[in-house]
Amino acid sequence: MEQALLNIGFGNTVVAERVVAILSPNSNPMKRIKDEAREERFLIDATHGRKTRAIIVMDSNHVILSAIQAETVASRFEALIQDGELHEEE
Repeated sequence: MEQALLNIGFGNTVVAERVVAILSPNSNPMKRIKDEAREERFLIDATHGRKTRAIIVMDSNHVILSAIQAETVASRFEALIQDGELHEEE
């Protein structure tokens, strides 16, 4: 079975089926999620040194930081669903 990959910027991808949430990093609760993930060693920084513009939470509790706007990542995710590359499990 081929898995759909979600582009999160700078040549980085994640398995789309494993994404739980795509969040904007601009609030204190989101900063706490990021800090807790760093402490637990579940944080993956895919920003390439740029400002964090999206936080992606995976079903494995990994937290991925992206320099691409959360809205852009979400629209890419939606495009995968519309193209039929991402199937909702029943």
